Amino acid sequence: MRPHRFKYVLIAVCVSSAVALSGAVPAVARPASVPPLRTAAAAPSLTVLTDLFAERLLVADKVAAAKYGTATPIDDPVREKAVLDDVAARAVGLGLDPAAVTAVFRDQIEANKLVQRGLYARWDAHPQERPTERPDLVKEVRPVLDRITTRLLTALEETEGARAGASCGPRLRVAAVWSAYGHRLDRLHGEGLVRALPSVCADRS
Repeated sequence: MRPHRFKYVLIAVCVSSAVALSGAVPAVARPASVPPLRTAAAAPSLTVLTDLFAERLLVADKVAAAKYGTATPIDDPVREKAVLDDVAARAVGLGLDPAAVTAVFRDQIEANKLVQRGLYARWDAHPQERPTERPDLVKEVRPVLDRITTRLLTALEETEGARAGASCGPRLRVAAVWSAYGHRLDRLHGEGLVRALPSVCADRS
């Protein structure tokens, strides 16, 4: 991504996630303000989550490339239900609330589909940007997503305390900004990252 796009991504993620999570625009929205914020005590623990969200969103490119131009739809209710049922069952074994974990993963699925739809629109409008290879969805792409799922479950367990705290929302926004920067997300993937956040914090009132 071109350097000038970083400014947009940092601002968009910070502002948009603030609106989505708390209905308010944060005071800090300038890229130059971000580095000092990373030293906040709980930011690294939540960055473990937002980094995985970003990784999963980048895999959406391969999912879209595997499906684009075929009869396979973006929405896959059977696969989605299987994933959600699986993480709910595994959450119990980790001592986590299965409903809360399911909500987090449902947001990841919706964020992934948001990116896929955006890529479809981009490729329809700009044929020269269409993927030149079609990854194998079952053998190549889903195993990557499955590995991220396992890592996300572990991260949810490790961050349970941070996610239950009253400061989770602001810290999550800082983590999202840093993940967007670190993974060089463009506008579309930044929007996907915002969509991935709403269910992370236990207190979302």
